[in-house]
Amino acid sequence: MSRQSNVLDSCPSEIATDLSLRLACRKARPEGTVVDVSGIPVGGAEVVVLAGPCAVESEEQLMATARAVKAAGAKVLRGGAYKPRTSPYSFHGLREEGLKLLAQARAETGLPVVTEVMDARHLDTVCRYTDMLQVGSRNMQNFTLLEEVGRVKRPVLLKRGMSATIEELLQAAEYVMKGGNHEIVLCERGIRTFETSTRNTLDLNAVPMLKRRSHLPVIVDPSHGTGHSWMVPPLARAAVAVGADGLLVEVHCKPHEALSDGEQSLTPDRFELMMHELKAVAVAVGRR
Repeated sequence: MSRQSNVLDSCPSEIATDLSLRLACRKARPEGTVVDVSGIPVGGAEVVVLAGPCAVESEEQLMATARAVKAAGAKVLRGGAYKPRTSPYSFHGLREEGLKLLAQARAETGLPVVTEVMDARHLDTVCRYTDMLQVGSRNMQNFTLLEEVGRVKRPVLLKRGMSATIEELLQAAEYVMKGGNHEIVLCERGIRTFETSTRNTLDLNAVPMLKRRSHLPVIVDPSHGTGHSWMVPPLARAAVAVGADGLLVEVHCKPHEALSDGEQSLTPDRFELMMHELKAVAVAVGRR
């Protein structure tokens, strides 16, 4: 599927001659790409919100959150079954049991599911339960994993690495596309800088730059981008204003009890309010 881009009037010569990108560059598909996630178009006129808990912790926690985000207007359910954590002693997810719970939530709510795949050895298992594969920031340059993901028939959410340049993110997408899988959504999730007041520095410059250089849809993760739940709504609004095709937002019914990233997770009530606030911004920039 494709659409007319509102970002480019033409392909600039400096980008058109960029030989390092053959498949992901704007020249390869000037009209832009819309990625179909089990019937949900990402990259079209609608700003798509993917929401849910950072990690699947229990059936009760996941089902309550899934019902809440759907009621508020989210179109895709996110949730981690395999969790890459800095500390080896932190909660690392329920693994296949978590995948089964995600599939259960999909069956009840009708929301397609996106979850992270950390290892090529897990790929077949993850594909059995989910609609979209997430390649997380720590694995953006795991080239073996990128090549394997390129061989499967699943849309891919490719997150920018913690210290990755835009060029490196696009080259990672090229690895996946070279394997035959062109259904990729790029995700800006903040990069590591000298600033310590936030978890990361959310690089909203990346949205128009990626959309200028590539035909792939671009979404923004303001949860990881800031690390503070109170900052998520204003940064989400800003992301829509600069042209993001979607948002990836962490929501938890009891953030203070979350086993992962509770400090950056919105409560269902705050998520619902944010969704209402986003509508005015989307309309102002010609989106839904």
